[in-house]
Amino acid sequence: MSVLEGGAPTPQSDLVKDTTTKTFREDVLTESVKQPVLVDFWAPWCGPCKQLQPIIEKVVKAAGGKVKLVKMNIDENPEIAGQLGIQSIPAVIAFQRGQPVDGFMGALPESQVKGFIERLIGPLGPGAAEELIAQALEAQAQGDAAGAAALYATVLAQEPDNVAALAGLARVELDSGNIEGARGVLAAVPDAKKNDPAIASVLAAIELTEKSASLGDTAEFEAKIAQNANDHQARFDLAMALAARDKRDEAVDHLIEIIKRDRTWDEDGARRQLLQFFEAWGPMDETSIAGRRKLSAVLFR
Repeated sequence: MSVLEGGAPTPQSDLVKDTTTKTFREDVLTESVKQPVLVDFWAPWCGPCKQLQPIIEKVVKAAGGKVKLVKMNIDENPEIAGQLGIQSIPAVIAFQRGQPVDGFMGALPESQVKGFIERLIGPLGPGAAEELIAQALEAQAQGDAAGAAALYATVLAQEPDNVAALAGLARVELDSGNIEGARGVLAAVPDAKKNDPAIASVLAAIELTEKSASLGDTAEFEAKIAQNANDHQARFDLAMALAARDKRDEAVDHLIEIIKRDRTWDEDGARRQLLQFFEAWGPMDETSIAGRRKLSAVLFR
């Protein structure tokens, strides 16, 4: 037995069935209003069909009732396949709310079948959320904000309080310049998880962005420092402006310079700001790691 989300137990035997032209409307169109229904068009003489069927049945059953599989023998029931323009088998068409929404052809390996179904219903099984989050982080690193957001949304559809996905989606919003959108995402974080390092990091990044928003061009601060190397406020403002432009190494170096010259300035404000940089950028960021080394060298020399 498996359990439908928010519903009654669904027998494994009900997740996979055969259909005909006569029963197609009830088995597929009507049933797909409740959850996606995959239609596997096959024929007894088709070798790849025999390879695919045990794979797709396994993945459908592992989905726990979130998707169903209906098999149609096109030799006995050619009409539906003809209407859908299917010219090669095996062919799998996914129906949702009575409409075909996606599909594939050929005997795909299990990993690809699983990926196809996950696009419809979200993560399958233990570790799926972590895998999708890893894919989202990679998409972010490649500049694919839309792809990352879609992956995070897939995780959150199944796990609304997943902290890593919430933090990641908020970061996508922030990186796109939508501070309010980022705050809106973080509003969904449960109170018990608001102190999670991933959430704290995004909050620090939001605060840093807001602090830097009012700063103008760096030339003004650079000119002041050229006139007076001990103008710590100008150097501090320059560091903030550089951080806003993602010139992280230069921003760190200017704050380190303030600490070298006057550790007590603004009640140790340069060091405190440096730590906020590290929190906003994340502990594994290359600049955070290098910056902590520089800070340690100054503090413990």
